[in-house]
Amino acid sequence: MSVGSAWAAAPAVVVTGASQGIGAAIAERFATCVPGVRLALVARDRQRLEAVAARCASTGAQAIVLSADLLETAQVERMAGQVLSSFGSVDVLVNNAGRWRGGAVHEMSVGDFALTLQENLVSMFAVTRAFLPAMLARGRGDLFFVSSTSGLEGLANNAAYCAAKHGVAGLAKAVRAELAGRGLRVCCVYPGATDTPTWDGSGVDRASLIAASDVAQMIVEAHRLSGRSMLEELILRPVAGR
Repeated sequence: MSVGSAWAAAPAVVVTGASQGIGAAIAERFATCVPGVRLALVARDRQRLEAVAARCASTGAQAIVLSADLLETAQVERMAGQVLSSFGSVDVLVNNAGRWRGGAVHEMSVGDFALTLQENLVSMFAVTRAFLPAMLARGRGDLFFVSSTSGLEGLANNAAYCAAKHGVAGLAKAVRAELAGRGLRVCCVYPGATDTPTWDGSGVDRASLIAASDVAQMIVEAHRLSGRSMLEELILRPVAGR
Protein backbone atom coordinates (compact mmCIF):
# COMPACT_ATOMS: atom_id res chain seq x y z
CA MET A 1 0.00 0.00 0.00
CA SER A 2 1.35 3.44 -0.89
CA VAL A 3 1.69 6.21 1.67
CA GLY A 4 -1.04 8.18 -0.10
CA SER A 5 -3.52 5.32 0.01
CA ALA A 6 -2.66 4.67 3.65
CA TRP A 7 -3.54 8.27 4.53
CA ALA A 8 -6.76 8.01 2.51
CA ALA A 9 -7.86 4.98 4.52
CA ALA A 10 -7.01 6.46 7.91
CA PRO A 11 -9.69 8.24 9.95
CA ALA A 12 -9.82 12.03 9.88
CA VAL A 13 -10.27 13.68 13.28
CA VAL A 14 -10.97 17.35 14.04
CA VAL A 15 -10.11 18.58 17.54
CA THR A 16 -10.97 22.13 18.59
CA GLY A 17 -9.14 23.75 21.46
CA ALA A 18 -6.21 21.47 20.58
CA SER A 19 -3.37 23.78 21.61
CA GLN A 20 -3.26 22.68 25.26
CA GLY A 21 -5.00 20.80 28.06
CA ILE A 22 -7.70 18.27 27.20
CA GLY A 23 -7.66 19.12 23.49
CA ALA A 24 -3.92 18.52 23.15
CA ALA A 25 -4.25 15.28 25.12
CA ILE A 26 -7.06 14.09 22.82
CA ALA A 27 -4.99 14.81 19.72
CA GLU A 28 -1.96 13.00 21.13
CA ARG A 29 -4.02 9.99 22.24
CA PHE A 30 -5.53 9.60 18.78
CA ALA A 31 -2.04 9.90 17.29
CA THR A 32 -0.72 7.18 19.59
CA CYS A 33 -3.65 4.75 19.44
CA VAL A 34 -5.07 5.06 15.90
CA PRO A 35 -2.49 4.14 13.24
CA GLY A 36 -2.14 6.71 10.48
CA VAL A 37 -4.80 9.00 11.91
CA ARG A 38 -5.20 12.33 10.14
CA LEU A 39 -5.61 15.17 12.59
CA ALA A 40 -6.92 18.70 12.09
CA LEU A 41 -5.86 20.71 15.13
CA VAL A 42 -7.83 23.90 15.69
CA ALA A 43 -7.27 26.79 18.11
CA ARG A 44 -6.24 30.44 18.08
CA ASP A 45 -2.62 29.95 19.21
CA ARG A 46 -0.74 28.69 16.15
CA GLN A 47 2.59 28.35 17.96
CA ARG A 48 1.17 25.98 20.57
CA LEU A 49 -0.75 24.09 17.88
CA GLU A 50 2.48 23.57 15.96
CA ALA A 51 4.08 22.04 19.05
CA VAL A 52 1.17 19.63 19.53
CA ALA A 53 1.22 18.77 15.82
CA ALA A 54 4.93 17.96 16.03
CA ARG A 55 4.35 15.57 18.93
CA CYS A 56 1.54 13.87 17.01
CA ALA A 57 3.61 13.63 13.83
CA SER A 58 6.43 11.95 15.77
CA THR A 59 4.13 8.93 16.25
CA GLY A 60 3.34 8.66 12.55
CA ALA A 61 0.13 10.70 12.47
CA GLN A 62 -0.59 13.35 9.87
CA ALA A 63 -1.44 16.65 11.56
CA ILE A 64 -2.49 19.91 10.02
CA VAL A 65 -2.78 23.13 12.01
CA LEU A 66 -5.62 25.61 11.56
CA SER A 67 -5.60 28.83 13.53
CA ALA A 68 -9.14 30.15 13.91
CA ASP A 69 -11.25 32.24 16.27
CA LEU A 70 -14.34 30.10 16.76
CA LEU A 71 -16.34 33.15 17.82
CA GLU A 72 -16.15 34.35 14.22
CA THR A 73 -18.56 32.43 11.97
CA ALA A 74 -16.63 33.25 8.81
CA GLN A 75 -13.44 31.84 10.34
CA VAL A 76 -15.26 28.69 11.42
CA GLU A 77 -16.63 28.12 7.94
CA ARG A 78 -13.26 28.80 6.34
CA MET A 79 -11.59 26.37 8.73
CA ALA A 80 -14.11 23.64 7.97
CA GLY A 81 -13.61 24.18 4.26
CA GLN A 82 -9.85 23.82 4.65
CA VAL A 83 -10.25 20.57 6.61
CA LEU A 84 -12.61 19.05 4.06
CA SER A 85 -10.37 20.18 1.22
CA SER A 86 -7.38 18.51 2.88
CA PHE A 87 -9.02 15.30 4.08
CA GLY A 88 -12.11 14.97 1.89
CA SER A 89 -14.27 13.90 4.84
CA VAL A 90 -14.33 13.87 8.63
CA ASP A 91 -14.77 10.75 10.74
CA VAL A 92 -14.58 12.32 14.20
CA LEU A 93 -15.42 15.82 15.38
CA VAL A 94 -14.34 16.67 18.92
CA ASN A 95 -15.96 19.90 20.08
CA ASN A 96 -13.63 20.73 22.93
CA ALA A 97 -12.79 24.44 22.74
CA GLY A 98 -14.03 26.53 25.62
CA ARG A 99 -12.97 28.80 28.45
CA TRP A 100 -13.75 28.99 32.15
CA ARG A 101 -14.98 32.37 33.33
CA GLY A 102 -16.15 32.59 36.94
CA GLY A 103 -17.92 35.26 38.94
CA ALA A 104 -20.89 35.85 41.22
CA VAL A 105 -24.16 36.66 39.44
CA HIS A 106 -24.43 40.12 41.00
CA GLU A 107 -20.82 40.94 40.12
CA MET A 108 -20.50 39.56 36.57
CA SER A 109 -21.43 41.88 33.73
CA VAL A 110 -24.06 40.87 31.20
CA GLY A 111 -21.36 41.17 28.56
CA ASP A 112 -19.10 38.64 30.31
CA PHE A 113 -22.04 36.27 30.80
CA ALA A 114 -22.89 36.46 27.11
CA LEU A 115 -19.22 36.04 26.14
CA THR A 116 -19.00 32.87 28.26
CA LEU A 117 -21.97 31.43 26.36
CA GLN A 118 -20.32 32.40 23.08
CA GLU A 119 -16.99 30.82 23.99
CA ASN A 120 -18.38 27.56 25.35
CA LEU A 121 -21.70 26.94 23.60
CA VAL A 122 -22.33 29.09 20.54
CA SER A 123 -18.89 28.23 19.15
CA MET A 124 -19.71 24.51 19.41
CA PHE A 125 -22.96 25.05 17.53
CA ALA A 126 -21.07 26.91 14.80
CA VAL A 127 -18.43 24.21 14.44
CA THR A 128 -21.02 21.42 14.42
CA ARG A 129 -23.10 23.25 11.82
CA ALA A 130 -20.05 23.67 9.61
CA PHE A 131 -19.08 19.98 9.55
CA LEU A 132 -22.43 18.21 9.91
CA PRO A 133 -23.63 18.36 6.26
CA ALA A 134 -20.54 16.47 5.04
CA MET A 135 -20.81 13.94 7.87
CA LEU A 136 -24.49 13.39 7.11
CA ALA A 137 -23.75 12.92 3.43
CA ARG A 138 -21.21 10.25 4.34
CA GLY A 139 -23.61 8.54 6.73
CA ARG A 140 -21.18 7.72 9.52
CA GLY A 141 -18.98 9.39 12.09
CA ASP A 142 -18.62 10.39 15.71
CA LEU A 143 -19.38 13.73 17.32
CA PHE A 144 -18.05 14.47 20.80
CA PHE A 145 -19.19 17.46 22.85
CA VAL A 146 -16.95 18.23 25.82
CA SER A 147 -19.15 19.66 28.56
CA SER A 148 -18.17 19.52 32.24
CA THR A 149 -19.56 18.24 35.52
CA SER A 150 -20.57 21.91 35.80
CA GLY A 151 -23.09 20.95 33.12
CA LEU A 152 -24.72 18.54 35.57
CA GLU A 153 -25.00 20.73 38.65
CA GLY A 154 -24.99 24.32 39.85
CA LEU A 155 -21.89 25.82 41.43
CA ALA A 156 -21.65 29.10 43.33
CA ASN A 157 -19.77 31.85 41.51
CA ASN A 158 -19.97 29.87 38.26
CA ALA A 159 -23.37 30.81 36.89
CA ALA A 160 -22.15 31.66 33.40
CA TYR A 161 -19.94 28.59 33.03
CA CYS A 162 -22.61 26.27 34.45
CA ALA A 163 -25.23 27.74 32.13
CA ALA A 164 -22.93 27.31 29.14
CA LYS A 165 -21.97 23.73 29.98
CA HIS A 166 -25.61 22.79 30.68
CA GLY A 167 -26.26 24.22 27.23
CA VAL A 168 -23.56 22.02 25.70
CA ALA A 169 -25.26 18.99 27.22
CA GLY A 170 -28.60 20.09 25.80
CA LEU A 171 -27.06 20.74 22.39
CA ALA A 172 -25.52 17.26 22.34
CA LYS A 173 -28.84 15.65 23.25
CA ALA A 174 -30.69 17.60 20.57
CA VAL A 175 -28.09 16.73 17.92
CA ARG A 176 -28.28 13.06 18.93
CA ALA A 177 -32.05 13.10 18.54
CA GLU A 178 -31.81 14.76 15.12
CA LEU A 179 -29.25 12.24 13.90
CA ALA A 180 -31.02 9.12 15.14
CA GLY A 181 -31.00 6.45 12.45
CA ARG A 182 -28.59 8.37 10.21
CA GLY A 183 -25.39 6.51 11.05
CA LEU A 184 -23.73 9.10 13.31
CA ARG A 185 -22.97 8.73 17.00
CA VAL A 186 -23.06 11.56 19.53
CA CYS A 187 -21.35 11.47 22.93
CA CYS A 188 -21.37 14.20 25.58
CA VAL A 189 -18.35 14.15 27.88
CA TYR A 190 -18.49 15.60 31.40
CA PRO A 191 -14.99 15.92 32.90
CA GLY A 192 -14.66 17.09 36.47
CA ALA A 193 -11.76 19.29 37.58
CA THR A 194 -8.97 18.39 35.17
CA ASP A 195 -5.27 19.18 35.29
CA THR A 196 -4.96 21.84 32.57
CA PRO A 197 -3.25 25.25 32.32
CA THR A 198 -6.49 26.81 33.65
CA TRP A 199 -5.22 25.98 37.12
CA ASP A 200 -1.82 27.63 36.69
CA GLY A 201 -1.09 29.87 39.65
CA SER A 202 -4.20 28.78 41.55
CA GLY A 203 -2.38 26.92 44.30
CA VAL A 204 -4.59 23.87 43.78
CA ASP A 205 -2.94 20.49 44.36
CA ARG A 206 -2.66 19.25 40.77
CA ALA A 207 -2.43 15.66 41.97
CA SER A 208 -6.05 15.94 43.12
CA LEU A 209 -7.25 16.66 39.58
CA ILE A 210 -8.17 14.35 36.72
CA ALA A 211 -5.38 13.73 34.24
CA ALA A 212 -6.21 15.20 30.83
CA SER A 213 -4.86 11.97 29.32
CA ASP A 214 -7.61 10.02 31.09
CA VAL A 215 -10.30 12.14 29.44
CA ALA A 216 -8.55 11.68 26.11
CA GLN A 217 -8.31 7.92 26.56
CA MET A 218 -12.04 7.56 27.17
CA ILE A 219 -12.90 9.60 24.07
CA VAL A 220 -10.63 7.50 21.86
CA GLU A 221 -12.05 4.29 23.32
CA ALA A 222 -15.61 5.50 22.70
CA HIS A 223 -14.66 6.10 19.06
CA ARG A 224 -13.15 2.62 18.81
CA LEU A 225 -16.34 0.85 19.89
CA SER A 226 -17.88 -1.33 17.21
CA GLY A 227 -20.45 0.36 15.00
CA ARG A 228 -23.13 -1.54 16.91
CA SER A 229 -22.69 0.57 20.05
CA MET A 230 -22.84 4.24 21.02
CA LEU A 231 -21.64 5.71 24.29
CA GLU A 232 -24.06 8.59 24.83
CA GLU A 233 -22.63 10.16 28.00
CA LEU A 234 -19.32 9.91 29.79
CA ILE A 235 -18.74 11.36 33.28
CA LEU A 236 -15.29 11.54 34.87
CA ARG A 237 -14.63 12.85 38.36
CA PRO A 238 -11.52 13.07 40.53
CA VAL A 239 -11.14 10.30 43.09
CA ALA A 240 -11.81 11.70 46.57
CA GLY A 241 -8.84 11.64 48.88
CA ARG A 242 -6.22 11.18 46.14
